[in-house]
Amino acid sequence: MIVAIPRETFPGERRVALIPASVPALVKTGMEVLIEKGAGLEAGYPDAQYEAKGAKIAPSRDAVFAAEVLLQVRAAGSNPETGKADLARYRAGQVVIAMADPLNAPQPAQELAAKGVSLFSLELLPRITRAQSMDVLSSMATIAGYRAVLLAAGQMTKMFPMLMTAAGTITAAKVFVIGAGVAGLQAIATAKRLGAVVSAYDVRPAVKEQIQSLGGKFIELELETGKAEDKGGYAQQMDEEFYRKQRALLTKVAAESDAIITTAAIPGKKSPVLITAEAVRGMAAGSVIVDLAAERGGNCELTKGGETVVEGGVTILGPLNLPSDLPTHASQMYSKNLCNFLANLAKDGKVTYNLDDEIIRDTLVTRDGQVVNPRIQQLLGAAAS
Repeated sequence: MIVAIPRETFPGERRVALIPASVPALVKTGMEVLIEKGAGLEAGYPDAQYEAKGAKIAPSRDAVFAAEVLLQVRAAGSNPETGKADLARYRAGQVVIAMADPLNAPQPAQELAAKGVSLFSLELLPRITRAQSMDVLSSMATIAGYRAVLLAAGQMTKMFPMLMTAAGTITAAKVFVIGAGVAGLQAIATAKRLGAVVSAYDVRPAVKEQIQSLGGKFIELELETGKAEDKGGYAQQMDEEFYRKQRALLTKVAAESDAIITTAAIPGKKSPVLITAEAVRGMAAGSVIVDLAAERGGNCELTKGGETVVEGGVTILGPLNLPSDLPTHASQMYSKNLCNFLANLAKDGKVTYNLDDEIIRDTLVTRDGQVVNPRIQQLLGAAAS
């Protein structure tokens, strides 16, 4: 079985789906690994490293797309525009494993189905213990949470730590993190290591101990949060009255913060607006907001995805692809997740469709010319009606 890794084409994407260190494990199982020329270069992995580990460099992109299995960082809905150039290259019976964003952009998955491709979308992995080693969302969120704090530190007019100097005492910066998922917890830990006074809020009361274990203060708001978490551990969408009360309470906390990192996201939904324009105007000049939910509309009312906005001296950053800022380690983590997924999927050198395995069943989006995932079928049906 030939497993191929094409060069990513999404604008600004520097990650690669497989790193050289992951090649030997695949070769050992009898797979042939094919890499498009220069696919790993921007992530710090030149072709020579792949060849040294047993991979072959493909003579062309067409040769890569002739493989039985394609491993990609972005496919289908994760690369809806520039990815169209490759649509004709996909072929019937081919297996594609990637982040495909079908919950937010289901139509491109339908286009791959029409080509006869079997698409596995890694964002749909179930939150079970056995799938943790394959969890690309957690891996990339770890990178994003870390990077967000560094962006805030670079934009702030203050330093993070408290310093005792001959010129007087420098007080520690106050960092407020909204959302205590993987990205939020990494942001808390990073800000704390830099010396900031850190507080955090999440609608899920269960994360209080996790926040405190990292040295953060848990901000408790007097809101009913019993239905704020779904069975998979993700935050659920609440009604507008809940968000209205939440925004009012968060405005008070925002006014006391030097930096705010927002990470609140709901799978397949627009991100809730938690920091209003009024809240931004209540913050001190020189403060910074880094909105990690910018790709889904943002948690701050003034966020513009991919842009920097300044309002009343407050800088609002809306980064769209932070893991790509640190492509070496992001690719390392993604590659490990992907190899673990492939090891579960392929037995004796062949892809198996064991639909009794919820990891395979839940991530399988298309097969035999059809969209087979019930969640994506429902989204496509709603879009057509």
